[in-house]
Amino acid sequence: MTENNIRNIPILKEFRRKLRKNMTPAEIALWQHLKAGKLNGTHWRRQYSVDKYILDFYCPIYKLCIELDGQEHYTMQGDKKDYDRDEFLKSKDITIIRFENREIWENIEMVLEAIKFNLKDIINNQ
Repeated sequence: MTENNIRNIPILKEFRRKLRKNMTPAEIALWQHLKAGKLNGTHWRRQYSVDKYILDFYCPIYKLCIELDGQEHYTMQGDKKDYDRDEFLKSKDITIIRFENREIWENIEMVLEAIKFNLKDIINNQ
């Protein structure tokens, strides 16, 4: 597959749509701060796929992925899946930042500042 053919592949379209319609409460809360360019004018996509992986949130222009982690991520199997996924995404020059769901509820401002910091870092290194 070419680089363009691994993004939002058609076979995952219905699954991505289902995920968008059934976002977790933490995803909904963060999306309220990302959508419509609310965060520094950046454009974000939710439930965007790269190859077989579906990213919670993705900023295509800066190749920044935000993942919100719930309980399923804190197991040996979850750690392995996250590691494999992160390594694949890194090989495509995508930066991944992860937050625990509870961080959205406990300190959304810190989460937003971390996202802004990562965006600034990417922009400065382009």
